[in-house]
Amino acid sequence: MEIKAKGKYLKISPKKARLVIDLIRNKDASEALDYLKFIPKKASHLIAKVLKSAISNAEHNFNLKKENLFIKEIFINQGPVLKRWRARAFGRAAEIRKKSSHLEIILKEKVPSPKIKSIKQKQEKPVLEENLEIKSKEEIHDQEISHFSEKEKKQGKIKNKKTGALKKIFRRKSI
Repeated sequence: MEIKAKGKYLKISPKKARLVIDLIRNKDASEALDYLKFIPKKASHLIAKVLKSAISNAEHNFNLKKENLFIKEIFINQGPVLKRWRARAFGRAAEIRKKSSHLEIILKEKVPSPKIKSIKQKQEKPVLEENLEIKSKEEIHDQEISHFSEKEKKQGKIKNKKTGALKKIFRRKSI
């Protein structure tokens, strides 16, 4: 079973983050977290955050053990670039490119566990044949006004929707 976690719009260039990603690729999930604690790069904190999210997804949604997980795939792609300007000599301007990244981590089990239904997967309810019956307009109208008493119907509080609507539809000026 594969478990995914994504981190989008991380404020770091993908080139800098790939240096850290290459160190933890194909490692155990808990071992990778230990590596990330001691790597003195900004990317290690961001990657650790997404890795913890993937591990908690596995534990919560699929009841998997943290010790049984390893990093199957981990990759980082370039996100949008913010362009800013900086003043330079002789009235010129230089562009500053603030890059961002999208990180995706896919975890997999070392030893496959027996299939357990996830908490998020809900059992499909059987569709009853009674719900599939098509009712005519008259039956629907009778059901709508059946809960009113006969006294209210006679007093005119309940208008007959069938005749009122049909009169409006088939009204002609040529009469």
